[in-house]
Amino acid sequence: MATTFISTNSISTTLRISAMKSQAALSRATQEATTGRNADVGLSLGALTGRDVVLRSELLNVDKLVDTNGLVAGRLDTAQQRVDELIDAAKSFQKDLLAARNSADGGSIIAQSAGANLQGLISTLNVTMDGQYLFGGINTATTPMADYAAGSSSKTAIDAAFATTFGFAQNSASVSGIGATDMQSFLDTQFSAEFADPAWGANWSTATDQVMRSRISTTQTIDSSASANEPAFRKLAKAYTMLSDLGTQNLNPAAFQTVVDAAIGEIGEAINDLANVGAKIGTAQEQTSGATDRLKVQGDLITDQIDAMEKVDPTEASVRVTNLNNQLEMSLALTSRIQQLSILNYI
Repeated sequence: MATTFISTNSISTTLRISAMKSQAALSRATQEATTGRNADVGLSLGALTGRDVVLRSELLNVDKLVDTNGLVAGRLDTAQQRVDELIDAAKSFQKDLLAARNSADGGSIIAQSAGANLQGLISTLNVTMDGQYLFGGINTATTPMADYAAGSSSKTAIDAAFATTFGFAQNSASVSGIGATDMQSFLDTQFSAEFADPAWGANWSTATDQVMRSRISTTQTIDSSASANEPAFRKLAKAYTMLSDLGTQNLNPAAFQTVVDAAIGEIGEAINDLANVGAKIGTAQEQTSGATDRLKVQGDLITDQIDAMEKVDPTEASVRVTNLNNQLEMSLALTSRIQQLSILNYI
């Protein structure tokens, strides 16, 4: 007769193995009671594990799109705000122009205001968010607009065009002798050419006409930025430059009124064009918001499906934890007692 299965060592070993299994089961049950999900999804779902993995992947993609849409919405909000500010500034300046048109010292007053507005326009078009230039088109890593200052390509080109046409610089006293017809001709030809291609791209802007596109859902993409090359921005730059740097302080009344009238026309068109830019941005904002709402609903539906597959009853898991704790304590107590048994106690 074999004594292997009735020896104290065999019984003790069996109880230790049972205790180890109970500890492993207790660990899983504790995790499930805490998280409310299966500790081992693959073991619990079996053949349905593949479906669970697919749903998890879909949920990850949805969450990524929602996060990306948050960044896109932030860029669009900032761009829209800046366009609105440009519209307000242009409207206010337009009123100042009408008041200064027939003023004796209107040229000096309006030149300073126009210069400030030009710098404000350049600063607005150079706005960044998260290290990207919002009005750079797809060229988001480079400053879209160059400063208009002494030595800059834009000012150098304007100075050269003026000197070539009239034979003297804008700050010359001879500016007062420029006739209204000659000034109008200059504005329509050499000056206007500086705000059209290729001069605009060479001297003013490094932005691309093509703007950034962003995917806001699995099936939808939108234009998520604007370009400094938009006609609205060119017209504003043109109007502000002609009033700030064509010697308006010294122009005779007829030539000055010619410049003011041209600027009023450019600003009026720019305001309308800016409204169109704002409308495009607003449409993109609405599309992004709608796509985000739909993605969140889709994410909730996927989450519900995942929960239905992975979730466990926390109450049942807590009962298992209690039962396993009791079993483990009993196994440990029995193991301790058996280890204390010795034949020497009965001799």
